[in-house]
Amino acid sequence: MADQNDRLAALMDEGGFSHKSLARAVVAAAARKGDDLTCDHTYVSRWLKGSIPRGDLPHLIAEVIGRKVGHRLTVDDIGMGDAAVRTVKLELGLDFSDLPDASTTSIVDLWRADLAEADVLVRANPDSAAWHEASVRWLVAPPDGAIERVGRGVVKLPDVEMVRSTADVFSTLDGKYGGGHARRALIQYLHSDVRPMLEGTYSAVVGQQLYGATAEALLLAGWMSYDSGLHGVAQRYLIQALRMTHAAGDRRLGGSVLSAMSHQATFVGRYREAATLARAALAGPAGSLTPTLAAQFRAMEARALARLGDARGCDLALAEAERQLDLRTPDSDPAYIAYFDEIELAAEMGHCFRDLGRYTQAVQVGDGSIFGDGVSNRSDFFATTVQAESYLAQGELDRGLGLTLTALELGESLKSARCQQYMRELRNRITPAMARTGEFRDFSDRATEFDLWTTAAA
Repeated sequence: MADQNDRLAALMDEGGFSHKSLARAVVAAAARKGDDLTCDHTYVSRWLKGSIPRGDLPHLIAEVIGRKVGHRLTVDDIGMGDAAVRTVKLELGLDFSDLPDASTTSIVDLWRADLAEADVLVRANPDSAAWHEASVRWLVAPPDGAIERVGRGVVKLPDVEMVRSTADVFSTLDGKYGGGHARRALIQYLHSDVRPMLEGTYSAVVGQQLYGATAEALLLAGWMSYDSGLHGVAQRYLIQALRMTHAAGDRRLGGSVLSAMSHQATFVGRYREAATLARAALAGPAGSLTPTLAAQFRAMEARALARLGDARGCDLALAEAERQLDLRTPDSDPAYIAYFDEIELAAEMGHCFRDLGRYTQAVQVGDGSIFGDGVSNRSDFFATTVQAESYLAQGELDRGLGLTLTALELGESLKSARCQQYMRELRNRITPAMARTGEFRDFSDRATEFDLWTTAAA
């Protein structure tokens, strides 16, 4: 039997609601939204006993009571947090909402459903139409205006900086150990600590900064979910991150979110969508675009075009990326793009040349694509794997297998579905003739010590 809903009882008492008056208020609120709802005092009795109503009714109850007590309430506040999990729908998080408040509701529901591992989300695949709609709406939607709110607890700028600092810690863990290592901890932090801030009281100045910081954290959640192989979840976080950048008025950050969408689209084989998303990333920030951002967005366009076999388009995009990166200055970039430098661009070029079958060029840029700092382990894994593939494709077995072992050593500390996919693709480079050589037998004896190699084989 469900537990008594003491939170709802306390709020009803605070708002002066009887069973019948709450039922009438909920019916009236539904009618204002155009819904014909049946609800009486017996429904309220069941809610107080722990029953959770279906559909959007929990949100409606929170809205009605919140209006009476003088501050906004969530389904968590009224003791119905599990409702968002039990009634989660496939379209949750895919919509670029008209209003910032609607986006906040979607984000909170998404965090809760993610933590509960709602099956409908875990199994979801990316929706190309959702990418298209979100990018177009971001490009053309009018500004939201001031973001300010009255709720529980006052949020100040130091609170926002705490969100950014915490996200930075998770970003470091992501690069060193893979998205699967601390992804759930990040989502738990966002739900337990950032959610109350979004639902609190803040001025327009603080609201803009809070939405921007939340967008950065959602962007990271998208990357970590993507790296964990949760592509439907990742797409939803990225769409909501994009909506948050719009509310914050940060077009450059919005471009970075679209660039991340492009990266994911390329990985899952939606190459035309990936190229379009990268171009939207370039177009959106207009005059506020920095050289480093432009270089990164062009590199994403090049990755998509290489997969499409458009060598000329890829070469033009890479040339522009190099030109833009040469124009950057130390103080021109926002903090979240500081990672993109000559090493990162070399790694992107290596991917492009490999995909175009230009293995000699891929090998040439490969030496400059490794950080070797013990922190950027996943980036080094990807770059090393691309080099290994390129050597194998050229028939240089010793070099290719040696680099494969290096990649496997890097992969030992990485919890990443993408790393598994890279290793599967590398294994496919091993021809039957290669597999019969003594070099491969010696390599195989060592490679089987690594879980990543055996997982890729399975």
